[in-house]
Amino acid sequence: MEVFNFTSSGPPMFILNGIPGLEAAHIWISIPFSTFYITSLLGNGMLLFVVAKEETLHKPMYLLLCMLALTEIGMSSCVMPKALCIFWFGFKGITIDGCVTQTFFIYMLTIMESALLVTMAFDRYVAICDPLRYATILTNARIAKLGLVGLIRAVLLVLPLPLLLRRLPFCANHVIPHTYCEHLAVVKMSCGDTSINRMYGLVITFVISGLDLTFIGLSYGMIIRAVLKIKSRKAHQKALNTCTAHFCVIVVYGSLTLFTVLTHRFGQDIAAHVHILLANLCILVPPMVNPIIYGVKTKELRDKMGKYTCRT
Repeated sequence: MEVFNFTSSGPPMFILNGIPGLEAAHIWISIPFSTFYITSLLGNGMLLFVVAKEETLHKPMYLLLCMLALTEIGMSSCVMPKALCIFWFGFKGITIDGCVTQTFFIYMLTIMESALLVTMAFDRYVAICDPLRYATILTNARIAKLGLVGLIRAVLLVLPLPLLLRRLPFCANHVIPHTYCEHLAVVKMSCGDTSINRMYGLVITFVISGLDLTFIGLSYGMIIRAVLKIKSRKAHQKALNTCTAHFCVIVVYGSLTLFTVLTHRFGQDIAAHVHILLANLCILVPPMVNPIIYGVKTKELRDKMGKYTCRT
């Protein structure tokens, strides 16, 4: 059997096969996919524009929203242009370097998004549990530093993935049954020992998700305890409203991610196209709905966005 590796002199290519079993429906599948992608670009782009233009929104909460918007634009853009080329034009080839690069950025941005959600939970905790010190604890500069720490963490944790992929030999059959270079799908193409790759990918998934969800859970536990101590019904409602948007975003992100990971790891009886559709929705849906959630649930942002969208 022919074998090649990443250090070979030739330029072997991987073939991204799209959604196996649904090739005849690729054009139809591309319609909601492209709609979701364009909506996410417009929504996040609008959020970034409004926050940049309005000085009253130059606050820690909105700086975090801008970081989240940039992360989500980057993540969906890592996947969708290539996926749409597969659906529309049948351009399935991707170089090894391109595949490794795509894998790196997808997982790096995923971990970065998780870190931002943790930071946003901490932001809401300080705003409700220690409001008098909010302006001194969470300054724009401190938020920027926390964002940088999250980025460094994501890069350092994901960097071993492409390095481990490069050491693997790959068989002559290098067709990847996916729309993008998902790490485990690439690993399955190898003829060599992939135990380290699989273990490291599993550790990153569950350790990062577990730690970040634990911190978010602790933050909301303390928020709920503080809110329950508030006697004024109006103040009680106001405190809860400040957390609604962030909580909705976490529910969307956490439920899709957890369900996708569990079905991919343990749902061997689930059809392959279901796995792939879920993986794509996990990348597409949060960037699309998050600007909508914050635009609807955050009055200050909603009013400023209305200022630009409702002009006649």
